[in-house]
Amino acid sequence: MRILLTNDDGINAPGFAVLEAIAVTLSDDIWVVAPAEEQSGAGHSLTLTAPLRLREHNDRRFSVTGTPTDAVMLGINRVMKDNPPDLLLSGVNRGANLAEDVTYSGTVSAAMEGALAGVPSIALSQTYGPDAKGDDVPFAAAREWGGKVLEKLLAYDFPARTLININFPARPPDQVKGIRTVSQGMRDYGRLQIIENRDPRGYPYYWFGLGPMVGTPEHLTDLEAIEDGYIAVSPLHLDMTHHESLKALSAIFD
Repeated sequence: MRILLTNDDGINAPGFAVLEAIAVTLSDDIWVVAPAEEQSGAGHSLTLTAPLRLREHNDRRFSVTGTPTDAVMLGINRVMKDNPPDLLLSGVNRGANLAEDVTYSGTVSAAMEGALAGVPSIALSQTYGPDAKGDDVPFAAAREWGGKVLEKLLAYDFPARTLININFPARPPDQVKGIRTVSQGMRDYGRLQIIENRDPRGYPYYWFGLGPMVGTPEHLTDLEAIEDGYIAVSPLHLDMTHHESLKALSAIFD
């Protein structure tokens, strides 16, 4: 099985090393095409106004001066064009990708791009608590449980244009309660924090951050699963049509 690895935290991120350690337990045919630098929050963005550079570090290991989507596109259509991957793994992200996070996440978007290319794709993210600082994020739950979760998914027949989003709770491995298959949740909007300051020349600048979490977990959503200490496995799809509205809108315009 040929596996393509990517992420949005950059090729040298600690969580990416965890993903590589997980992947080698599944296959010996591992390829890496990941962003050269951190691209958190890049979403499904594609670089169109600047050239990209693809650097080969060694056999089957490459970095891209672009977004996660750029990396996947170059990985599938250039690096692996003659031998496409059987599976794409994206992560392990530093921080959760729950609920509406998936619309911003470069980690999840890399898996979306894989799904668009017809490759079974899985995003993996490690939740962390308020005490974690910088790269000091414990990936133990993802490291211990990642292979176990992925092994169960290897036989899964991915429907077209779908992907799997996996989140690991911020708990020691022996305190993880198990695995739940859950839907995507939705938080109350309002956790965005905008920090205003002034640069040395006196001009204002703004820095986006995240305020306190305001969760509204419903029964069996990814938010509730993580809060309860379970690994959240959520199937996502790329058809963003709200089918229930089609009939009502048709009546308006017909």
